[in-house]
Amino acid sequence: MDERRRYVVLTEGFIADRHAKTAFGVMRYGGDAVVAVVDSTAVGKLVSDLHPHLRCDAPIVATVADALKFQPTSLLVGVANAGGFLPPAFRPRVLDAIDAGLEIVSGLHEFLNEDDEFCARARSSGAKLWDVRRPPDGIPLFSGAAYRVPQVVALAVGSDCAIGKMTVMLELAEAGRAAGGRPQFVATGQTGIMIAGKGIAVDRVISDFVTGAAEQLVLDVPPDTDVTLVEGQGSILHPAYAPVTLGLILGCAPDMFVLCHRAGQKTVEDFDVPIPDLRSLARDHERVVAHIKPARCVALALNTAGFDDVRARAAIATAEAETGLSTDDVVRFGAAKLWTAVAHAAELTDKRQPA
Repeated sequence: MDERRRYVVLTEGFIADRHAKTAFGVMRYGGDAVVAVVDSTAVGKLVSDLHPHLRCDAPIVATVADALKFQPTSLLVGVANAGGFLPPAFRPRVLDAIDAGLEIVSGLHEFLNEDDEFCARARSSGAKLWDVRRPPDGIPLFSGAAYRVPQVVALAVGSDCAIGKMTVMLELAEAGRAAGGRPQFVATGQTGIMIAGKGIAVDRVISDFVTGAAEQLVLDVPPDTDVTLVEGQGSILHPAYAPVTLGLILGCAPDMFVLCHRAGQKTVEDFDVPIPDLRSLARDHERVVAHIKPARCVALALNTAGFDDVRARAAIATAEAETGLSTDDVVRFGAAKLWTAVAHAAELTDKRQPA
């Protein structure tokens, strides 16, 4: 669609759950309007009542029919759950939206365009189905061209999934522009693509081509970019998603890392994998690339959600002292401090091709 979308966001049962991060990301950072949310567990509330930091006052309604009075153009499937399947409670609501002629936007692994019922109903109503996670055709193998890009490349890495890597890079991009820089956010996941309008969901790419996909993304940034801010995925500690993380680390050939961590978290969620101290974790990332294309960890983004300001500031100060890295919570306190660290490191970066 050429014009800006007017989204009704479907989060049925997930409005208070971190798996609604697709909804949350589009609400806070997207350029399209969110006019309503469908979630029967919070009817009558506004999004801002539950999540003030999202800066979204959309009303929460029970059904798609209730949302139509707000004149939406599109329904956004607002979850990013493990495995990327459509929750059963979503299906009848997606069908209602298709029958109403709305465009359906989904970032799930379960593609709308491979569902016979969705396709048949869409043909009848004229609704469009957009599977954001479907990668483009013709992704090449990694070539090494990423080593020669003139821009400085910063990659978000983290101690776990769903801790805010995309958010950190979007906030850094905003802070960089405010400081007079020319940063460019690069989307590597479905929510980032919805926000940026382009990108590749690298976790859907055939494994041999993940590094090639990451390389194409950094080759495609505008020529006047000074710092390329690549959205991270997964974690090298995560048994399920580490391959995607490593593909990004090697494929986008970063000059630096921004380490992300949820304050107080001790193990990888859903797995009994201990998270090492953050200084060691930063060094672990540096060792991964030391013999290929060296990169340093230059900043630490701490997610202090659930802490009050006093406890958050204490956690930030402790982490900064322990790691020696410039540390802050970019959502709570802004990203200016971390942008300064990234920009300073960028000034010192030698862009000569590795031997």
